[in-house]
Amino acid sequence: MNSHLRRGSLVLAGSVIYALGLCFFVRTAGLFPGGFTGLSILIQNLCERFLGFTPPYTVLNLTLNLLAAGISFRVIGKRFALLSLTSVAITSILADILPTMALAEDPLLNSVFGGLINGAAVALCLIGEASTGGTDFISIYLSEKQGKDAYNLILGGNIVMLTVAGAVFGWERALYSMIFQFCSTQSVHALYHRYEHRTLWIITSKPDEAYQIIRDKSHHGATLFQGKGLYKNEPRAMLYTVVSGDEVRAIIHEIRMMDPSAFINTQRTDSLFGRFYRRPQI
Repeated sequence: MNSHLRRGSLVLAGSVIYALGLCFFVRTAGLFPGGFTGLSILIQNLCERFLGFTPPYTVLNLTLNLLAAGISFRVIGKRFALLSLTSVAITSILADILPTMALAEDPLLNSVFGGLINGAAVALCLIGEASTGGTDFISIYLSEKQGKDAYNLILGGNIVMLTVAGAVFGWERALYSMIFQFCSTQSVHALYHRYEHRTLWIITSKPDEAYQIIRDKSHHGATLFQGKGLYKNEPRAMLYTVVSGDEVRAIIHEIRMMDPSAFINTQRTDSLFGRFYRRPQI
């Protein structure tokens, strides 16, 4: 499949699923999702309660996202920002025109499954090299600059918004919203691995070919160690490298195709210091 078509399909699917989650779970349980989505819903609720009217979700969400998209346009990538704004527009319009439907009455079920579906939608957009907007822009900006996952930081920042929501609309709704946000964050962690690091130890009889695969797939360097396999008392070569979490599967597959006898050990790397190439968002 053409890369642009694949990217657009993933973002479209993520946007539609995100909007369905808002209509089927978030509104049903009166939840406040994280980021600008939750802020838009909070503003709608505040206007309805104190001013007697409900502004369109599309207008609020797009307005809040414009500044963050401007930063993303300059720092992360033009295509990323434009595709993300397209995702925001699709989600916002669908959220306004689709009816609210209750798949479950239990607020806990809505919080858990709604959060998991929300996170899956966000992950689809991220895999398509876009985002669902809002604090995703901020999170990706921090991740690009600091080279680490920033979703837990975003989760902490949402507490401020939920404090306001709890004080005005009741703490039960705010607490269920925290469960929703936690489940959403864990779902993203499980499905999207760009900002994770993986260490690879590769023992192979074809180190040059193995390194070429690493270079082609990730643009990372590697270190070659010469040793001896004690079982057969033969010289062995071992490559050491660190790559992004979303690159591991393709690298291992290619190396195993090239050398079926290769022995590969992978380790999760929590801290990394020094120069580390990261493929830019475009």
